[in-house]
Amino acid sequence: ERTRRSEENDPLIAADLDRHLAWLDTAVADLDRAIAATIRASQTLTRQAALLRSAPGIGPVAATVLAAHLPELGRIDAKAAAALAGLAPYNNDSGAFRGKRSVRGGRTRVRQALYMAALAAARSNTVLGRFHQRLRNAGKPPKLVLIAVARKLLTILNAIIRNQTPFVQ
Repeated sequence: ERTRRSEENDPLIAADLDRHLAWLDTAVADLDRAIAATIRASQTLTRQAALLRSAPGIGPVAATVLAAHLPELGRIDAKAAAALAGLAPYNNDSGAFRGKRSVRGGRTRVRQALYMAALAAARSNTVLGRFHQRLRNAGKPPKLVLIAVARKLLTILNAIIRNQTPFVQ
């Protein structure tokens, strides 16, 4: 809507878009407050969010998405977590043909949140940042490296929740 507003020359339509943008901003702020209140109301969710946020790259949005859309975290193994998040490689084979492996399926919103968290974690001076640099130095494509960082991050988060201990560098 902001893009549409910036390109609009008709004052009537522009005014309508301004009202709609104001309404959307209010709605988003209300939802953010409701989500924060829900997390604060639950001791379990508050503890889980704090543990998740101790990891590099995990902010309030990623922690909330993981808590809401991946409640199994900490109770499943790393491979199952990767499959649920859509970060497990699947083959593209048929008969003698061996295609490239790619990630697919899983919970899209979780994968999106982990990808963005991996972007931030890759820039950090942590084990994830060094892992990212090692793969890039080995000549791996950038998106493949970010998916690998996201999967490693998910494995770390799964262990953090399972052991109830924060991330330690």
